[in-house]
Amino acid sequence: MREFHWINISLPLVYFHFHHADHFHNGLKCIFSFSKMKRVYEERDDSSSGTIKKKLLRREPTTATLHTRPIYLFKGTGNFPNFRQPSEIGCLSLDIQRNFYNDKSQLKHYVRPRDVDNVRFDLTKGYHNFIQKDENAVEFINDILKWICCNREKFLLENEKKKSKEEKEKIRNLHTDFVCWRGLLTKLLCTPYENRDGWLIAVSLYQGTYYMCEFDTASRKRQKDEMSDRQKEMAYWGWKFEQYVTADKPDGVPRTEDPVNNCEAYCTVVRSRLEKHSLLFSGEVDAVDLQAKESCKYVEFKTTRQLESYRQERNFIKFKLIKWWAQSFLVGIPTIVCGYRDDDGVVHNLEKMETLKIPHRAKDERDGWDPVICFNFLDKFLAHVKEICVTDDPRLFMESIFIHPVVRRDVLYFGFVGVSNRLAV
Repeated sequence: MREFHWINISLPLVYFHFHHADHFHNGLKCIFSFSKMKRVYEERDDSSSGTIKKKLLRREPTTATLHTRPIYLFKGTGNFPNFRQPSEIGCLSLDIQRNFYNDKSQLKHYVRPRDVDNVRFDLTKGYHNFIQKDENAVEFINDILKWICCNREKFLLENEKKKSKEEKEKIRNLHTDFVCWRGLLTKLLCTPYENRDGWLIAVSLYQGTYYMCEFDTASRKRQKDEMSDRQKEMAYWGWKFEQYVTADKPDGVPRTEDPVNNCEAYCTVVRSRLEKHSLLFSGEVDAVDLQAKESCKYVEFKTTRQLESYRQERNFIKFKLIKWWAQSFLVGIPTIVCGYRDDDGVVHNLEKMETLKIPHRAKDERDGWDPVICFNFLDKFLAHVKEICVTDDPRLFMESIFIHPVVRRDVLYFGFVGVSNRLAV
């Protein structure tokens, strides 16, 4: 009997499936993929007749809960939990065809405007020539797995490094608890303060490592399908802003007449640790600032509407800044450059924000957010995953089940169903 697991926070509650049976050239059997819901059978050899009999196997899902409300449950002593400073151990690049490269070929360089208080960046320019990646293509965690396959030596223990080449190739243990994208951890950090968007996460345990992959909820899919032309254009503005302030080389200049494309990407790969949980995750980096004084010279670019009232600023801090902070803090990016735009999509001035100082702005606000609560929740979540996801098996097939929206938005649901099948691996 094998277990498979799903994790979902309501708004609404939708379960997922994935199977876990493909492999890369180094034998790391960790590829997530979707397929239509179908029945799962157990195959049994009947030696007397020489035939294979199939028996339908299903067990009703059971649930375990991790409450997300009230948030003071995650206040603890009020001290920030033990989170080791992220350490970059590699990087990866994706070209315009989304092909993987184990290098820095897509790294951009920050070009500082002469006067950050007086710029005119028209973010609407070139929208109709936008080269956009296929948002319906699900890439899972494939690129992280490819990077792992190219860098297996980075996971070897000291005694394992002394082994022969043949012995090293047989080692499958990464000595890491969790592998995922940075975006997934960002959503988890923001969960205690999230009242609008749900999320959907798949978890697979293989050779002692939990591989986590996010999927779109039904609500998120509807939002994508129902986006207006105006919303689509405004989503483009962030990519155009990056083009105004980056170049391909340190001494280059922005090429703002070229079509914008969001297919290419440069990602950092970092290791960290939260309390008892060792983490390996990767996240996209907008550019590097070689003039920065900080040891980490990466910089993140964001745009937002000009803040003209206290209410606008309060909402900005409450809903946007928490995500900006979590995204950059996780990978150790010290600086966020924010472009303030008008309703016509024109940026008039830039502000440099220090990631570590952002939480202070939130604490000064009524109903502000607390980074201690964010990280304590993440710690509890990861511990709960370890508690309920215990079967270490790369041959894992998941099915999708739709559950009607639930009223209680403050409970995180975990479920598992046992199946048995035979897969070629």
